[in-house]
Amino acid sequence: MQRRTFLHLGLATGASLALSGCGFRLRGFDSPESVLPELALAGPDSDLARLAAERLESAGTRLHAGAPLVLNLPGEEFRERSLSVLDSGPRELEMVLRVPFSVQRQADGAYLLDQQTLEQSARFTVSDGNLLAQDDIREETRAQLRHEAVNRLLDRLRGLVER
Repeated sequence: MQRRTFLHLGLATGASLALSGCGFRLRGFDSPESVLPELALAGPDSDLARLAAERLESAGTRLHAGAPLVLNLPGEEFRERSLSVLDSGPRELEMVLRVPFSVQRQADGAYLLDQQTLEQSARFTVSDGNLLAQDDIREETRAQLRHEAVNRLLDRLRGLVER
């Protein structure tokens, strides 16, 4: 083993031990329990709503219309803007996903989380030379943004349980 490789491994091990010793932990790895015991989803049927329902159910949350809390997901909004100066050749684009949401009690309609917005962004590059792959790249970016937004949404709902 070369000295440089050994030093890199030693530093990485030391850093991970220092982080774990001070209480650092990754979100989601220590809490496999459910986000909320019961929840109802309200809003249009979308890819984001289906992904959120799937992730909530896999975390142990029972989804049904008579649940005491309602997660309102009115819809998702994608925006795309060019970060490149030129219109020819490879172009760098940024896609932004905005997801408004709120959580309210069914009994009295009171909001536990008033209208909030999650915003995720990602950059990607498209080329005029590969027109067929542009739609695939955009769809992959949309899926990645939805996945990250649902992770952040579940983190916010976990915070609601800890109140």
